Amino acid sequence: MFDFSVLVLVVPLALGIACGFVLRGRKIVNLSKVTFGVILVLIFALGFTIGSNHDLLASLPSVGVSAFVMALLAVGFSVFFVVLARKRLRF
Repeated sequence: MFDFSVLVLVVPLALGIACGFVLRGRKIVNLSKVTFGVILVLIFALGFTIGSNHDLLASLPSVGVSAFVMALLAVGFSVFFVVLARKRLRF
């Protein structure tokens, strides 16, 4: 069965792309301050949700360690493969 909750994300994205495409040549006000404000509200809402959920708050240290290890491995392997590619391609 199709999950309609995906439409909540896809429809506004598609509408934004369509508006941007149609209004591409026109002078539009700078929306960076509005975007920044919305991002701050979203970050606050995420923090509020995490802080009010006792189970999630209790598991946060283990999630943080896992995220740190994954980030460390990603950066480490990226550096490793860049060094390997540079040696192989003689940059």
